[in-house]
Amino acid sequence: MAGIGSLPLFHRIAGTRVVLVAEGDMGDAKRRLIERAGGIPCGEAEAHYAKLAFVALDDAKDAEKAALRLKRMGLLVNVADRPELCDFTTPSILDREPVLVAVSTSGASAGLAKQLRLRLETLLPQSLGRLATRLNEERERLRARWPDGQERRGALDAALTSGGPLDPMQDGADERFDDWLSDTDHASAPEVRTIELASADPDDLTIRQARWLGTADTIVHDPDVPAAILARARADAARIPASDPRDPMPGLTVILRGPDQAAKTAASLSAK
Repeated sequence: MAGIGSLPLFHRIAGTRVVLVAEGDMGDAKRRLIERAGGIPCGEAEAHYAKLAFVALDDAKDAEKAALRLKRMGLLVNVADRPELCDFTTPSILDREPVLVAVSTSGASAGLAKQLRLRLETLLPQSLGRLATRLNEERERLRARWPDGQERRGALDAALTSGGPLDPMQDGADERFDDWLSDTDHASAPEVRTIELASADPDDLTIRQARWLGTADTIVHDPDVPAAILARARADAARIPASDPRDPMPGLTVILRGPDQAAKTAASLSAK
């Protein structure tokens, strides 16, 4: 699978200088963006103090010259409306502090990113940020309740899943935290789910299958499972080829039957 060409990151700039070479409304927008993240906009003369730079000039040649000067000084540069000159792009941001949801098209269409973010605004409740803050503040209580890391992660996954006591899509989840933590009847037994792929297209996964993949601790997969499918799993989930004798980790294990193997299974069943 071809790479997307961008590595999504959240760059902390609070209290640091960020070069801004800009004019007009676009320059004002970039200044607000920097200040909202706690950065300090500065001119090109202070570039030796900075690591990032924004260029927003109407004249295309002037913008390119400014970008090249800043790049030669070792800065990462964003050039408004010129994705081919950008070292990084700025996503459309949905803010539920401390939760930030960034929607990016890697510079292909800022308008599309904005419309996707507006759709998400209607889905994510304001209490999402309060829930994240509560989970951060109660880390020690969570560790005391579940000393084992795998068990703790399994309990959180179960609580945060759709319909769970801390379902983040339901308003007021933060208010249910104490009741959930004091409830001793948490299911923590290992689970195994099998997904037989209908095709190599990840869009053919059902909502339930996508949820299993996104929360699994271990993925046991056939060799013909496409990389695009495996990419839907958590980055820190263990991936074990089906031929590997290793035992999966405790928690949720998903067995991925590739499209070729799934087709053979279906054919053998229909022949009986």
